[in-house]
Amino acid sequence: MSGTALSPRTTPRTVLISGASIAGPALAYWLHRYGFAVTVVERAPELRTGGYKVDIRGAAIEVAERMGILKDIQRASTDMQTGAYVNDEGKRIASLPADIFGARVGRDDEIMRGELARILYDRTRADVEYLFGDSITSITPITPLAPTTSTTSITSITSITSITGRSDDHHDSSEATADGVEVTFERGAPRRFDLVVGADGLHSTVRRLTFGPEEQFVRHLGAYISAFSMPNELGLDREELYHAVPGKLICAYSSAGDPAAKGLLVFRSPRLIYDHRDTAQQLALVEKAFEGIGTESAAGGWREVPRLLEAAHKASDFYFDGMQLIEMDRWSRGRVVLLGDAAHCASPASGQGTGMALVGAYVLAGELAAAGGEPEQAFSRYEEQMRGYVEANHALARKFAQEMTVDTRRQIRFRHLMMRILPHMPWKNLVAKKIAEDVQRGAHAITLKDYPVPGRAAGPAPAAARPTYAA
Repeated sequence: MSGTALSPRTTPRTVLISGASIAGPALAYWLHRYGFAVTVVERAPELRTGGYKVDIRGAAIEVAERMGILKDIQRASTDMQTGAYVNDEGKRIASLPADIFGARVGRDDEIMRGELARILYDRTRADVEYLFGDSITSITPITPLAPTTSTTSITSITSITSITGRSDDHHDSSEATADGVEVTFERGAPRRFDLVVGADGLHSTVRRLTFGPEEQFVRHLGAYISAFSMPNELGLDREELYHAVPGKLICAYSSAGDPAAKGLLVFRSPRLIYDHRDTAQQLALVEKAFEGIGTESAAGGWREVPRLLEAAHKASDFYFDGMQLIEMDRWSRGRVVLLGDAAHCASPASGQGTGMALVGAYVLAGELAAAGGEPEQAFSRYEEQMRGYVEANHALARKFAQEMTVDTRRQIRFRHLMMRILPHMPWKNLVAKKIAEDVQRGAHAITLKDYPVPGRAAGPAPAAARPTYAA
């Protein structure tokens, strides 16, 4: 790789990243290689290793290869073999290879979100400061005072202007030229950093503090999704089973090397008002949406649904959220920038959120290095590189959010029929290619630049030196 490396400084530029899921540790990896001093703060008390399966495609495969983690991803692959729709009794009525279900081609792969988080954490924890069990409460740009005739050195004197969470898109140039930012935390003492990155997901605290309430940026796609671990009582072996009822989709699957299974429940609904940190409230919404489905008194539905609902209540990794996009005119203000879902969530419907996080981390870090760590130029170029890629995958999300659930049983029967006859069609490969076409277009909707990467790739710390996940 070629380019202009980060200009040398007596003290490395300091960067605070909020969020230790995928985007945050991926960015930390690249920034450390460029010579930045990186701190990652994460609200959870330890590394979160739960979650559902995620796809790595297109440009994200190239980024993973440049990071040196592609082989790790391949070793941890879900290795899904088959996808099938089942009837009310659980009988497989239409099956296809899992790669067709997942629109994967070539080197595309699939991994559990928690496994990818672990890989990224292991690659960075020896070189990056992780603060678990804490979160940001305020972000304040520190602006140098104007020169005076006083003989007192002004290098240690600053005036502080708070970021107030304005909802307008006005760009205050004083924030871009600020002499760093002061950050306060729920638990830790206040600290000063050169830059702050919000990689803290759909409900980003950094976005709220910097740009205002999330309601102005959220675009609801008309559905909700829940995922959780469950006992593999169906005896699944690298297989995913789907069952559809009008307005709802039920899924159970198992991946390679995991004795447990995963449940997935999707239901169509207008936007709901609830606390995204209140699990009991979320479970009640799921229960209400699937009430009676699969029971003897119901008109229909997979008989496993009550057991899935029971497993959701017992799961330690229960997840629930809306199928939502985050749409923003800009992703940075002053010395604060957003990354991944915090900036441009494409929802699980796109199948591209994880790939976008990896690619965005690569681009943001590369542009910061190319700009010598100066934010204004780096953030502008980061957005220029990413905008088209994000828009292509937002379009995918809008399309697939509608297709995940269907309105009538007649539409469901037609879908089953198409799946049953596809393996016997002489032009089945052409159809499979067409199914993957839109997804692949989104996955490749960016051309990666080459950025300077001095030194050797960071690797996992020796076993004896590795800290525990907990704070």
